Amino acid sequence: MSTQDDTPMNGAESLVKTLLDSGLDTCFTNPGTSEMHFVAALDHVPGMRSILVLQEDVATGAADGYFRMAGKPACTLLHLGPGLANGLSNLHNAKKAGSGVVNIVGEHAVSHIELDAPLTSDIEGIARPVSHWVHTSLSATDVGADAAKAVHAANVAPGQVATLMLPSDTAWNDGGKVAAPLAATPRPSYDQDALEIAIAALSGPDSLLLLGGAALDEQTLETAGRIAAKTGCKLLCEWANSKLERGAGRVIINRVPYPIDQALEALAPFKRIVLVGARAPIGFFAYPGKPAILTAPGTDIIELCQTSQDIAGALDALCTGADAQNTAPAKVAQSVVPDKPNGPLDPDGIASVLSRVIPENAIVVDEAITTGRAFFPVTAGAPRHTWLNNCGGSIGYGLPVSIGAAVACPDRKVLALVGDGSAMYTIQALWTLAREQLDVTIVIFANRVYKILRGELTNVGVTNAGPKAMDMLSLDQPTLKFVEMAQSMGVEATQVTDCEALELAIETGLATKGPYLIEAVL
Repeated sequence: MSTQDDTPMNGAESLVKTLLDSGLDTCFTNPGTSEMHFVAALDHVPGMRSILVLQEDVATGAADGYFRMAGKPACTLLHLGPGLANGLSNLHNAKKAGSGVVNIVGEHAVSHIELDAPLTSDIEGIARPVSHWVHTSLSATDVGADAAKAVHAANVAPGQVATLMLPSDTAWNDGGKVAAPLAATPRPSYDQDALEIAIAALSGPDSLLLLGGAALDEQTLETAGRIAAKTGCKLLCEWANSKLERGAGRVIINRVPYPIDQALEALAPFKRIVLVGARAPIGFFAYPGKPAILTAPGTDIIELCQTSQDIAGALDALCTGADAQNTAPAKVAQSVVPDKPNGPLDPDGIASVLSRVIPENAIVVDEAITTGRAFFPVTAGAPRHTWLNNCGGSIGYGLPVSIGAAVACPDRKVLALVGDGSAMYTIQALWTLAREQLDVTIVIFANRVYKILRGELTNVGVTNAGPKAMDMLSLDQPTLKFVEMAQSMGVEATQVTDCEALELAIETGLATKGPYLIEAVL
């Protein structure tokens, strides 16, 4: 129901009403003085769920997770340039994931900016590298229309980051007007000129259909499975995916490996690669003496559909062109329950535990870094679930994204798999999980080191690392105590050191209403 009316209102009230009319009803907030009229408007205008966080990178990460699971944007409320700057890391991740986010950032009153007060900064300059759309409202009468434009920008496929600056006088001045929602922008078509080339390219095991974005939904994966069964091509997806549907009864798709040597080996057999919602494979970093382009020399790359285009239409056209509509899809996962593992925790044992305990319709948020590389093959036959990856590579994404996923899907269990180093970037998220009583079970893999960086030290050619270098990659002295940290923020927690205890602890967490943290010491 529309909230539009002729009641006199200030700019902040018109902002909240316009956001609600545009379908945006959730805000992750860490406000300051310049945002107080927005905060007050939340009382005057019913309908907006406002969730307090203790650090802005939690707010932006939660908005990322919300969009991935709700399919619509949430907004953040951030305090001036420094507040926005605190949230940049997870805005970077959201942008790379194609998540729609509307950032509302307070700004000094226009008359105050020229005084160069301590918190004055170039907010638009801070916002641009992590935003697709940036704008500053100039008056209370503009705020509603600007908010409608921000939501429209955030909804452009696959999803965009929109950042709207709200000077405090535009929030408190009267004259606010509610703006009507703007019509959605449809996804543009795939490259129809490339269709026949793509159909011809997918023939035999030396051809690859590489998927990303919306190609990883259940229905689109089934279509890809039909194409693979008919043509004999192989299926892979990108290493990092914003949302991947997995589990028994669904088409199995493995990822291009993250380690560069493994990726080169995995992609070496392919002479032709068709891209649907994916980019041509490149290395995460440059390494001495190793190629940045991961495909074999001479590989023919056909880009049929970008992630912003009509991915479902592209796969349907490929399926029709290959005459695969009535072909049973290849590689459908069968339900598999591994034997119960025992003994000390290691990646293979943890993978078996996960396959045994992932519940039907769960959401798995994966920031397990090095520990998690072994999880995919073993969990393919677990009950149906959704898997979320970090698409931007900036760590500290897992706990905030879990907040957003749980808010978007309160009827689904969320299982967050997080490395200890990553967890410390946004550990404040535990407080919000407890405050909102969100149904999230968290497993912190505590190996007491930045293990991925120890591997990267070798990858970049360093062979003579001494004690000072190794000390920079350790997480002991003192040892982090996640159980105590969680309990101090209102989250029930336990520590485990073996596979049997881990399985029991995850089962306990999943049966607990509200957040539950497990420190898994490797």
